[in-house]
Amino acid sequence: MRFRLLKICGALLAIAGPATPALADAIDGDWCQSDGRHFSIRGPDIVTPAGARMQGDYARHFFTYKPPAPERGAGGTISMRLVNENTVHLSYGEAAAAAEVWERCSPSTSALPGRPAA
Repeated sequence: MRFRLLKICGALLAIAGPATPALADAIDGDWCQSDGRHFSIRGPDIVTPAGARMQGDYARHFFTYKPPAPERGAGGTISMRLVNENTVHLSYGEAAAAAEVWERCSPSTSALPGRPAA
């Protein structure tokens, strides 16, 4: 009886284990603002909200860069800090008190694999 119970528990853990979502613990990814702005970070590479492709200073939970003109914050430094797996605080210059809250973008429908042809 005990062996059967262990077997059942083991099977349930084997099924449930892979079903848990992977949690992001890095700032890499696509970030969105409710007004439609977005940016992407991949290591030291960033695509800014205005679409400029450039490099910044990357750390696993932080990112900084100097935006080009005519982007907001041009001439200064934009700093980002990963708060949790789905939230980044973005600050212009030293204005950490006025940080913008950005959320991880949800996957787009077009990014999903298509159905095979019948």
